[in-house]
Amino acid sequence: MYLGVDYYPEYWPNELLDEDIDGIVGLGANMVRIGEFSWHKMEPLEGQYDFAFFDHVVARLAKQGLSIMFGTPTATFPAWLAKKHPEILSVDGDGLIRAFGGRRQYCYNSRTYQGYAGEITRRLVQHYANEQSIVSWQIDNEFGHEGSDMCYCRTCGETFQQFLREKYSGDIALLNETYGTIFWGQTYNDFNEIPMPLRTITTHNPSLQLDWARFRSWSVNSFAARMAAIVREAKGDHQTVTHNLPGGFFQKWYDHAETAQQLDFVSYDNYPVWGGLAEPITPAAIAMGHDFIRGLKGQNFWIVEELMGAQGHDVIGYLPRPGQAKMWSMQAFAHGCTDMLYFSWRAMTRGAEQFCMGIVDHDNRRGAKYEEVRDVFEAIKPYSEALTAPIIADIAVLYDYDNVWSWRFQRQSEGFDFTSELLRLYTPFHTHNCRIDVIPANDAARDWSGYKVLLVPAMQIIDEGLSKRLEAFAGAGGTVVFSFRTGIRDRDNNIHFGMEVPGYAAEMTGIVIHGSEALPNGYQVPVIAAEGHASSTKQTTCEVWRDLLTPTTAETLYRYGDNNFPGAAVTRNTYGLGSVYYIGGGIGEAVLEEIARSIISAQRIWHIESRKGVEVVVREDAEGVKRWFIMNHTDKEQVFQGETLAPYAIHVRF
Repeated sequence: MYLGVDYYPEYWPNELLDEDIDGIVGLGANMVRIGEFSWHKMEPLEGQYDFAFFDHVVARLAKQGLSIMFGTPTATFPAWLAKKHPEILSVDGDGLIRAFGGRRQYCYNSRTYQGYAGEITRRLVQHYANEQSIVSWQIDNEFGHEGSDMCYCRTCGETFQQFLREKYSGDIALLNETYGTIFWGQTYNDFNEIPMPLRTITTHNPSLQLDWARFRSWSVNSFAARMAAIVREAKGDHQTVTHNLPGGFFQKWYDHAETAQQLDFVSYDNYPVWGGLAEPITPAAIAMGHDFIRGLKGQNFWIVEELMGAQGHDVIGYLPRPGQAKMWSMQAFAHGCTDMLYFSWRAMTRGAEQFCMGIVDHDNRRGAKYEEVRDVFEAIKPYSEALTAPIIADIAVLYDYDNVWSWRFQRQSEGFDFTSELLRLYTPFHTHNCRIDVIPANDAARDWSGYKVLLVPAMQIIDEGLSKRLEAFAGAGGTVVFSFRTGIRDRDNNIHFGMEVPGYAAEMTGIVIHGSEALPNGYQVPVIAAEGHASSTKQTTCEVWRDLLTPTTAETLYRYGDNNFPGAAVTRNTYGLGSVYYIGGGIGEAVLEEIARSIISAQRIWHIESRKGVEVVVREDAEGVKRWFIMNHTDKEQVFQGETLAPYAIHVRF
């Protein structure tokens, strides 16, 4: 098990190096992560490579028994490169060049940048290929973060046209027919007439926009694959390859599962709170992030940036309460993290991240946060082998980036947010402490047979292949839960013609939908229990959207309390040996928790009851030994099975 910190010795005077290393060792750490923003330090002038500084750092770290994760420095290129080749700079949605001075301003499709980035990566990795203390390489840093996955430069425009030419086999008539370019007179005579979807009057063609999103994903993942291949060719046999994925997965323009294919293991940067937030994201949202990362390769993962202290570049965020960051760390271990590094050892006194606090802050004191990190390391080490055991989930949430991007281009309701709708289905099961995976729906090789329940939030793109897999799952005894706007579109982002909504999902859901309504922000409609349905929740509300459901074979569980549209709001259909639910809108929490309880009971899903804000995760190792992670996410004392938990406490027990 690797436990440690992110350390940037190049930011500090050389005389602090030994002091810092002694402090890091004093935490009980055995790893540091270095180097990821140091291209200029390694190549101060073009072609003049100098690794002497890091040779000294590596030697000092190794002497103290610390292993190293080394980041290739391509996320921040040197000023001389931007001056010599300004064409490498990316362009924003207004057509403005992103100036040198931030980070990740490069264009993923720039052949010039690919060449320079590849060369510094190759030189660095070759230089340290035989260094035994360097055990892992991190390629680049946080792909796509802060909008860096979107570029509208001339190179991207030309590469996009070639991407489409290859996708449509050079047949411009096929593209025109697929897109429906006859609408608004957008027909193309040649691929070189096709624009990037820059700002225009109204909006661009939805099929064009979805292909653009796929192209952006291809751009990022092609660059990732190129860099990973260079590292693999140059590295030592004892060294592994990873990349640190940032949060906000569904606000990115690339498919993370494709990125993960290039890696030996997935790494994650875990920030439950950031600048501008009055409070952390919910416990369920934090847990979902871990379950998403674990689902990318179907295996446990590392965290290489774990928050310790307030964070923010300009607006500073919420200050974690005493013990809260420790609790978040243990929550991560409970959900599949095997190795953890904290961001960061020292808070920087200069540059853009002066307000990103570290373990040691600007006063150079080893205070409460230092002790909190040391407590985490001491507490988790005895469980290192147990944490390598896989997590076997009963429930899976399905997502598809094509579907997510389709929603981003056309939200349909001003209140719609895909992550929120995923959490609307995820949270009631998390509340009951069920084990949940978050996995890509379009991975045909992924076996669903081990699951009892599939949650399918706002899946408006459903093709025949996906529908047949879902039908087979339900038919064999599984439970499928759909939410609103299911099945309206095909893979080209067009509405199905001649099919009643919910399209390919109509038969298994046992409903048809002849009308729908977007609900503006702040607008809610009443939802009431259907006559004859035994429900403890007699009334709730619906927000964001509502589908007006007409059952064909399904039974109505809840209906809209609306004289104009009094039809079904939530239904359940028996399909083969299983059941299929349809949640017709942004239904209130109480109804969804009741549905979750019913499904848990019917499917005999392992769960355990706990008070609101108390999360319980049970991990079982290869020998069948169970360890309970009991976490209090609240600022009040809580009790679980007679055990008192202080605010933000974490108890681990057998």
